[in-house]
Amino acid sequence: MTLVVPGGSGTASTRAAGPAHSAPVRRPTALPAWPLASMLAFYPLWWALGLGVLIFPLMAVPMLVLLLRRRAGGRPVLLPPGFAWWLLFLAAVVVSIAALGADPSGTVAEPASGRLIAVVYRLTLYASLTVLLVYAGNLTELELSRKRLVKLLGWLFVVTVLGGLLGIVAGRFEFTSPVEMLLPHGLRSKGFVQSMVHPYAAQIMDLVGGEKPRPAAPWGYTNTWGNNFCLLMGWLVVAAGASRRGGVKLFAVLCLGVSIVPAVVSLNRGLWIGIGVVVLYVAARYVLMGRLWIIAAVLLAGAALVVALVATPLGDTVNARIDNGKSNGVRSFLIERAVDGFAESPVIGYGSTRNTIGGRNSITVGESSGCERCGNFTVGGNGQFWQLMYAHGAAGTLAYLAFFGYGLWRFRRDRTPIGIAGSAAIVSSFSAMLWYNSLATPLVFMFLAYALLWRNELEATRSGGPAHESR
Repeated sequence: MTLVVPGGSGTASTRAAGPAHSAPVRRPTALPAWPLASMLAFYPLWWALGLGVLIFPLMAVPMLVLLLRRRAGGRPVLLPPGFAWWLLFLAAVVVSIAALGADPSGTVAEPASGRLIAVVYRLTLYASLTVLLVYAGNLTELELSRKRLVKLLGWLFVVTVLGGLLGIVAGRFEFTSPVEMLLPHGLRSKGFVQSMVHPYAAQIMDLVGGEKPRPAAPWGYTNTWGNNFCLLMGWLVVAAGASRRGGVKLFAVLCLGVSIVPAVVSLNRGLWIGIGVVVLYVAARYVLMGRLWIIAAVLLAGAALVVALVATPLGDTVNARIDNGKSNGVRSFLIERAVDGFAESPVIGYGSTRNTIGGRNSITVGESSGCERCGNFTVGGNGQFWQLMYAHGAAGTLAYLAFFGYGLWRFRRDRTPIGIAGSAAIVSSFSAMLWYNSLATPLVFMFLAYALLWRNELEATRSGGPAHESR
């Protein structure tokens, strides 16, 4: 029979002689760790297969499905603090596509369709990494603990050092990956595609007289290698500090010591500055916490570094790089073009980068098979800040900076090792954005630092303790 529920607007049906049937209970759906953990733990394998940064949009698909399933299962999907700023940035990226057909003064004319591939690539990565950020932040301690995530990031610093050493001892090492074999020759021969699917140990460049290998494996570019070096090194320290095994701590010390060699040989001045920024920031945080021993530790480490530079050929390498600033003129030229372009389209930018007509000395100088770096430079390719200004205008730039800036402010009282290392990574990214671009892996590690800071706050709230306590 049909019963009208008193005070309600609906009806309830039941059989007169049958037992009452209760509604099925919807249980919260757990998020498995494997989409994120496998990306990080097996990144050298993805690189060797030719997937590299492509693994992030691929893994974003199951991550998104699992998040939607969790929400459908009755468990809320949390969004990171300040997420509205990031959504505003994504909106600015989309809106700026409207200016894709514009040809700013001094740039190579090209139809919007010719620029669309790069735009789709960036937008896909931004969207995929947004999913990664939300997924990493929603994982619980039972699903993927913060300690395990820190270990995975520390492992990737070890991979970075090993890749740097490979670039030194076998700078011309390269091979055709399985993914590369599947691509048409016309596509896989493009430099942009090669950087993603063709594994190689180093970039060969002439910066200090004669062609020399600069470490790149497994991150594709030397500058990306240096950027990731700064973003990841703190996590090895945190992972080792949390371990009770003396062998782990000793290994971390040895790894940091050995890392000096590829860091110097990379001739990467941005990396050297980044390391200094991280060290000074961490030291300042510890001093403000009253732990003055950090001053002695920094001085001791600095003295050891000076001795290493003086007693080994590494010092000559540093001096040679300082004396040969071949890239200074190009960077200044591109910064000027970026600022000029920003002045012409200050609100939404141009939707993407542009190639300059000629080089910095003459509009008749351009790329050729005999001189690939002689001209047609990419405006916005010399740093995330300049790319944001030029491609997405003031709207995109301010939203991007506001998101990470808000995170720094929101989590400023987190005095845990994770809190200090996470905020140090974000501070490092702010300095690096003047000469490094963030897509794709640097933004991955910035987001994971943000997620760890966010989860630290969530766990402190759940446990009823203050988020700023050291633990």
